[in-house]
Amino acid sequence: MTDPRDPLGSPTGHSRDRDGGPTGHSRDRHGGPSGHSRDRHGGPSGRPRDRHGGPTGHSQDGRSAGRATHVEAHGLDVIADVERKGTPRTLFWPWFGANVSVLGLSYGAFAFGFGISFWQALTAGVLGIVVSFLLCGFVAVAGKRGSAPTMVLSRAAYGVRGNRLPSVVSWMLTVGWETVLIALATLATATVLGSLGRGGGTGTKVAALLVVAALTVVGGVMGFDLIMRLQTWITLITGVLTIVYVALVADHVDWSTVDAVPAGSAQEFIGALVFMMTGFGLGWVNAAADYSRYLPRSSSSRGVIGWTAFGASLAPLLLLVFGLLLAGSSEELSTAIAADPIGALTTILPTWFLVPFAVVAVLGLVGGAVLDIYSSGLALLSAGVRVPRYLAALFDGVLMIAGAVYIVFFADDFLGQFMGFLTTLGVPIAAWAGVMLADLALRRRDYDEGDLYRPRGRYGDVPLPPLVLTLLATAAGWGLVTNSAASWLTWQGYLLEPFGLGGRSGAWAYANLGVLVALALGFLGTLLTARGRVREQEARAPSPATDEGVLDA
Repeated sequence: MTDPRDPLGSPTGHSRDRDGGPTGHSRDRHGGPSGHSRDRHGGPSGRPRDRHGGPTGHSQDGRSAGRATHVEAHGLDVIADVERKGTPRTLFWPWFGANVSVLGLSYGAFAFGFGISFWQALTAGVLGIVVSFLLCGFVAVAGKRGSAPTMVLSRAAYGVRGNRLPSVVSWMLTVGWETVLIALATLATATVLGSLGRGGGTGTKVAALLVVAALTVVGGVMGFDLIMRLQTWITLITGVLTIVYVALVADHVDWSTVDAVPAGSAQEFIGALVFMMTGFGLGWVNAAADYSRYLPRSSSSRGVIGWTAFGASLAPLLLLVFGLLLAGSSEELSTAIAADPIGALTTILPTWFLVPFAVVAVLGLVGGAVLDIYSSGLALLSAGVRVPRYLAALFDGVLMIAGAVYIVFFADDFLGQFMGFLTTLGVPIAAWAGVMLADLALRRRDYDEGDLYRPRGRYGDVPLPPLVLTLLATAAGWGLVTNSAASWLTWQGYLLEPFGLGGRSGAWAYANLGVLVALALGFLGTLLTARGRVREQEARAPSPATDEGVLDA
């Protein structure tokens, strides 16, 4: 298997750039050799210094970052050209590894919960997964064009400090997702051990929670290089064991029962479609550029989009199909999945495969949680918290553990709270995604990296139009969604009655149109209002690569 740090098997510092010259000596946008230009902290970009003063390419003991596992020093800073490596196909590994979780099987039961048929659920799932991960692919292009984390690149649209609002929402979403994944891994471990007669009670859950949380926090704190290595192994192990699982339980599929599930209404189909979008790609879109930022600028944009969407979609699509067949074959199993999405899948397994199943379940969930905790730390920094990246990830890990304790030991209704969480935060993230995608579509040049950190630069400090648009799109979106299963969210849906959609109990109450409306308003509103602003930004001369006016957050 190819080394994920250099998939071509050749030194990335000597590959050919898009102008035909070695990337280690190509000319930068300021007219000087990119390997020796001055970075935004005043040091040579060929040996860049991170925002805490240490060389980003070397650990504290002087070992090479490319050969030894160490804590990543990069925070919100731009990745220097000499450190950018790989090709778009390396994006397959982190995205596949983060989405090859057996939780994808449970989405079959979640889809049937909307009262739709197999074919409706399959169509909603395929469209929701593919379209939402394509959005991730488009945002990932910003990473290779700007070399910075997603929520820093978003400053081009929202301003340097205005971007703190969507950064806070992004942070909440990623912390929420990592909490849910760790809680599910804990419950799955306890269920398996309980089935084997070796625990399953409170002590088992505590031990399992500590182990899976430790794996996640270590990956998030160590950073990009370790994550890429972990995701490669997680992909291989979980991929093989998942295939074995499917083979073992295939005889539980009863096609005649599945085919007999009655069809639902158009509103119920749309509700399932939106749930699939928020449960898959829209849950990742705010982190989509965090890994593509390490690719060379000459990387193909189509390749970035394609490998991101393909890597992220492949496993969920296959798992969804089989999950629909299982859930549609047994109403009892479908109901059990709502209470314990992972553990319920063990009830149809032979005893000898329970331990391997626990391995595939835990690794798949941890694979997603590791990417989340890495990105949540970056979002926290982008929100204005001034600490090293690894401390931000560690702080998020503490919150993650606290949230998982609540879900595992105190929460009664997992699915209701989960759907409420996804839909509620899915609305503002959809609005942000619409603004970000439209802003990216309007740009013809790479980002001016220095001005992403200067409140007085071309991107501005707190521009009101994108912020007002996002708030309006979010307000409209929340007015068109309902979450009756979560009592703390019953205030939503306030526009369903005024718009003639039947109110909170009508036919459109559970279609969750608000997510699609927020996405569309953010996108179309930005296309209509931001074109002149973007053209004015791109007409300005490149900013100086100095520390002057740089915001250290």
